[in-house]
Amino acid sequence: MRALIERSHDAPAYAVGKVFSDQPAAAGLAVADALGIPAQLLEPSKSADRAAYDRQLAAAIADCSPSLVVLAGFMRILSAQFIANFPGRILNIHPSLLPKFPGLHTHRRVLEAHEPEHGATVHFVTEQLDGGPPIIQARVAVESSDDEASLAARVQAQEHRIYPMAVRWFCEGRLQYSQGKAWLDGSALEQPVQYLDAGR
Repeated sequence: MRALIERSHDAPAYAVGKVFSDQPAAAGLAVADALGIPAQLLEPSKSADRAAYDRQLAAAIADCSPSLVVLAGFMRILSAQFIANFPGRILNIHPSLLPKFPGLHTHRRVLEAHEPEHGATVHFVTEQLDGGPPIIQARVAVESSDDEASLAARVQAQEHRIYPMAVRWFCEGRLQYSQGKAWLDGSALEQPVQYLDAGR
């Protein structure tokens, strides 16, 4: 989230309008405030079900009239009802080279599987968890000395590069979601852009 906000100041192709969190202790709330971005805690009620919370969250976001909803460390699984409010306008970043290792604990799973490389994927959000069309990936080599922390740190550094790029492409009109695919510069992406080779 910090990287997205800071990049918006460096290259103003997009502006971050507001930050939402469902966690009172989320560091992102204080970071957003310090960077001059309105932030709102929208904590789920213990008596409210998931659908009720998603309606509340969708309404609060809709009040901002966003062109794009960007998930950054938002760990709730969003319902189909929520996603339907912003069709083709939600991005997420996942710390793996999707479709490998969807879900949680990706760094640990990569190490346990003795994978030679790891990375991150920006993708459109659909009803399928971590299954929306991928847009861009960054890869890192897995070193023999890596543990979860060292591998996570290198992947996160790449996340801070590729996520603002994808957001910028969308806000510049270059990136779209159509027919169940990600489209960049008028062409459907059969494979995600590879950051090191993209040249974009």
